[in-house]
Amino acid sequence: MSTIEKVALGLVILFLVVACIRLFSAPLKVALRVLFNSLLGFAALWLLNLTAGVTGISLGLNIFNAVVIGILGVPGFCLLLLLQWVLV
Repeated sequence: MSTIEKVALGLVILFLVVACIRLFSAPLKVALRVLFNSLLGFAALWLLNLTAGVTGISLGLNIFNAVVIGILGVPGFCLLLLLQWVLV
């Protein structure tokens, strides 16, 4: 392989890497935001369960509830409480 071919191959690989980064940057940002909000929802559920003895309100500490609270926020929390109230 000559030097010109190596440079051309390097430029093509660089172009493909930059194209992939630009293509997947928006979905990656959304995925990281959902992950971060789900972690915050999980922390909120944990704090809610710490105060369950005083308030009488408790929700299951699982990934589904954390994702619902993480994506929907306070309305998601209210939705889960209403769902628990209806089903129990």
